[in-house]
Parts: sequence; structure tokens; C-alpha cells
Amino acid sequence: MSVNWAKAHRPFQQMWHWLTSMRTALILLFILAFAAIPGALLPQRSLNKDKVDQYLAANGTTGKIFDKLQLFDVFSSFWFIAVVVLLLISLVGCIIPRTIDHYKAMKTPPAKAPLRFFRLPHNDEAVVDMPVEEVSERVRQRLGKWFLTETPADQDRAKALSFSAEKGYLREFGNLVFHLGLAVLIVVVGWGSLTYYEGQVIMVTNTGTDIDDDGVKGAVGVPFCNTAAANYDSMRSGNTFDGTTLNPFCIQVEDFKADYLGNGQAKMFTSHIRYAEEEDMRKPVDQWKEKTLQVNHPLRIAGDRVYLQGHGFAPAFKVTWPNGESRTSIVQFRPDDPTFFLSSGAFRFDPPAGMYPDLFERRKNQIAIEGLFAPTAEFTGEKGALLQSSFPAMNDPAVAVDIYRGDAGLDTGRSQGLFSLDRELIHTGQLKKEDRVNLKMGETTELADGTKIEFLGAKEFVNLQISHDSTQIWVLGASIMSLIGMVLSLGIKRRRVWVRLHPTADGGTRAEFGGLARTDKAGWGDEFQDIVDDILDRDSDD
Repeated sequence: MSVNWAKAHRPFQQMWHWLTSMRTALILLFILAFAAIPGALLPQRSLNKDKVDQYLAANGTTGKIFDKLQLFDVFSSFWFIAVVVLLLISLVGCIIPRTIDHYKAMKTPPAKAPLRFFRLPHNDEAVVDMPVEEVSERVRQRLGKWFLTETPADQDRAKALSFSAEKGYLREFGNLVFHLGLAVLIVVVGWGSLTYYEGQVIMVTNTGTDIDDDGVKGAVGVPFCNTAAANYDSMRSGNTFDGTTLNPFCIQVEDFKADYLGNGQAKMFTSHIRYAEEEDMRKPVDQWKEKTLQVNHPLRIAGDRVYLQGHGFAPAFKVTWPNGESRTSIVQFRPDDPTFFLSSGAFRFDPPAGMYPDLFERRKNQIAIEGLFAPTAEFTGEKGALLQSSFPAMNDPAVAVDIYRGDAGLDTGRSQGLFSLDRELIHTGQLKKEDRVNLKMGETTELADGTKIEFLGAKEFVNLQISHDSTQIWVLGASIMSLIGMVLSLGIKRRRVWVRLHPTADGGTRAEFGGLARTDKAGWGDEFQDIVDDILDRDSDD
């Protein structure tokens, strides 16, 4: 019965031995590195869904095949996770038995001296005018820091006093530490991917055109508070994040400054902010702590990191109806040109309640604006009607916009894009274009019914990224552990030395030496010869 059971389970034992071998771990590590290449070459949904959609639209069948293979979700794909799990099992299966074997090896005395030293890679022999006792004492002193054992003459193969010494146990220890650090790194990174959160928030600053803020609809100078996931403009997180574990703090952006080269290339972004941790959030904003944010110089607060990721412009429009009532709004535009910041966006205005008591009539008279903004305007094309931007700084702002009247979708309950109007409303005639105009700062256009549209200028906005990863310290520790283990494994050699002492008839000693490098032999010959010369008290050139 037991024989049949052993035969039945032999394939599983062989598979387990194969999986837990160090060679398999190295193969899986190579496969993992190779599998990560598509994640670096192709856009990933977790980072930029829009680019993935653009790639699928531009590449047809190829894009669909890549999508089926989960090449746009490499690091969450089933095949990538399977390789990671197999690698982790392989590493753990290697580490545990090797650790036990290494512990036993450290407790086991070095092997006794072989009978014939001349068969060893390194050997030497000499006769010295010193008694055996003096030579043996020199052996003990020279190899005192090694794992040294003595074998009396009656227990030695050649019937002479012999010594066995071994050094380099830290090599295997370093190897184990390296693989343990790698296993810890995999576990920690996996745990971090389940618990992290990363969000972006756009904050309009007070930098830019001087605009009267009375009645302005917009987030000028309004703090952002990390108290709810809904406060973010966009957010992604791990599967275990439920939005209730946010670290509470508040941030207010004071200003923004961008330094540019002559060709428009950005040199540095700088923003001065005020922030308050949980205990200071009730204080007035002017009593909050101050901090200067720059690219790659984040604010570290309450376990989170706040990065200055980018910037853009938020144009301001003022709509004045025939009855004299007005509405002013500031809305961030999307930078379509990352070099000169030609941006696009849309506005939606509801008329004053008193003008149209009837709800349906009011819907028919909403104002919508859609178009382009240039921080430094340059008009080209026929009759100079085409707006472009010639520099990313706000030197001469202007807009090129279409103005619509009708149902802008403010009361429909349907979600709409921030940077564009609902095309369906335009196609069905619910929104009708009334004007197309280019406006510089301070210029006004008037619609047929007397409604005036004024371009007031623009403010700058900053894009802040708040990142939280509770495993950062663990990742650093595991990486340092692996690095230290690798250095020990590569820098230390495992070697053995044997010495046998034969007394001569005239009271001297015939000393035999043998050396064996259990791993890399490079450089070991010189060290062996130094040991021999020190014990025999002779010059290395002799």
C-alpha cells in the first residue's frame, strides 16, 4: 500500500523539487522581467485609460489581440500574477531547506584532512627548523579567525597532527538573505498594491490675471481637504481601499511660477502652499504651515506625499444678460499642447431665475461656451482667424470660442465632460450656435438679444498628486536586505585549508598544506600562498 502511494505521489514530489530549485527561481525571475516589458512599452489602463483607447482605435485587430492578452493591464493580468506567485513559492521553497542546511553546516566541524594533498587545487610542502609544537602554534594564530579544528595523530589518516580550517560561511548566508529580501519585496509590493491610493486634484491659484472675485463661480483660493475620496478630481486605489482610511489634512495653493527657456521648454515649476494637519485644520488659513513645492520635491505629510505634477490655465468669462444681471465663472481648460499650452474647454451658464420663471423656458436660454485658450496668442491663417499659442507663459491671453444658446444639459442629470459640450445636444438642435469669435483679454462680444460675453483673462491652476503607500519603508528595507545579501554573496569566497605536521628526525617539522575553494577560485591562490608563507615565516618570493 505504501509503495503504491509513493509511486502515485512521485510526479508531485518531482514537480515540487523542480519548482523549489534555485535554477527554477532564477528562470522565473527572468520570465518575470521579460513579462514586464510590455508594461513599459504599451500604455496601461491603470495609468492612462485615454491612451489605451487611442491605441485600440488606431491599431484595429492588433490592439484587440493585445487587449485579449491583457497587455494593457500587464501588472494585474492573470499570467503576470501567476508568475509572481510561482516565483514566491519557489523562493520560499528554496530558502527554508537551504537555511536548515546552512545552519547544520555551520555547526558541523570542517572535514578532516585528506590523505594526499597533491590532489588538491592548491598544495605546498616544506621542511622547517622548528619543532611541531611551535609550528602548530603558528597555525593556530594564523587561522584563529577561521572555523578551526585539530585532529590528533592517532585519529589522522596519515598518523600526524593535522588541522582543518574553513571560512566564508557568510557567502551562503548572503545568498539566503538576498533571496529572502526578494521574497519579502514581492509580498510587500503585493500588499502595497492592495492598500495604496493615489489621487489628482486641480486647484486654481491666485496667479494670473487680476479678476474681481465677487460672485465668481470657481475654486480660486479654496483649500483642498483630504477627508473624502469624492474631493479628488480623479483617483485610483488598491482593492482593499474603501475611502475611510484617508489621512486628514488640508492644502491651499497660494501661487504658481513656471520658469521657461527661450524655446518654451519648462525649466522648473514652483508653487507656494499652506497646509494643515488634522490638529491644525480648524485654525485660520494664515496660521497654517508654509511649504514650497517643486517638481520631484514633494510635501510629506501624515504619511502621504503631495507632488506638484503639472499646471495649466483656467480662463474666466463674464456673461451679462439684458436685464443687467451677470454671472462670472472660472473653469480649468485641458492643455492639448504640452509645450505652448494651447488649451480647450467649455463653460455652461444658467440665466438668472427672475428672467425666465418657467423652467423649460429657462432651459432654452442657457449659455454655453466652447473653444480654445492661448496664453500667448498668435493668430494665423486666412484673415488671422486661426488661434495658436506661441509661448507657454501668459503674456497675451486670448480665446477662440463658439457661443451656444439653448439646453446646455445643466438640469438633465446626465454626466457631461468637463472640457467639451455634449455633442448630442448640439446635433439634436437643443444647443444652437449663435456666434464664433476671437477675444483678447478685456474684449466683449454681444449676442442678438443683447447678452454680452466678456473674456476677463485667466488664472493658472496646478495639478497636485496625493500618493499614499504604507509599504514604502518595507520596500526600502527589503531592497537594502537584498542588496546587502548580494554583496556578501558575490564578495565572499567559501574556502578550506588543511595543514598536516610531520616531525623530522633532526627535531624539525615537515609541513604539508592543502587548499580548496568551494566556490569561485579567483584570487584564492594568492590568499592560500600568503597563509603558507605566514605559517612558515618565509618571504612570499622564496
